[in-house]
Amino acid sequence: QVQLVESGGGLVQAGGSLRISCAASGGTISSLILAWFRQAPGKEREFVAAIRYENGNAYYADSVKGRFTISRDNAKNTVYLQMNSLLPEDTAVYSCAAGSRVIILRAVSDYASWGQGTQVTVSS
Repeated sequence: QVQLVESGGGLVQAGGSLRISCAASGGTISSLILAWFRQAPGKEREFVAAIRYENGNAYYADSVKGRFTISRDNAKNTVYLQMNSLLPEDTAVYSCAAGSRVIILRAVSDYASWGQGTQVTVSS
């Protein structure tokens, strides 16, 4: 099973940008879908974006489309989430997930591996 380690979270002002990273190891990454989810206090975990590692096809939640970009670096086995025009409602713990049998991108249960999460806080 692949191991995932996130990094790059922090505090940013509304309207600012932040890039978080997810380093993957220990498995055949090329066949996976890697995704970002987030969970704000008192709310359910929600899908943010996903990328099919073999061809780079990307998918986004409507709430972040046009503001966030998911990408990958094949040489580093790393997936990034570039977040621009951040809003206070983007504040959450962002977690990286990986799955080889993902049917529904936004379904938490479709992902077998999870990172520990990284906190992103957007101040108003």
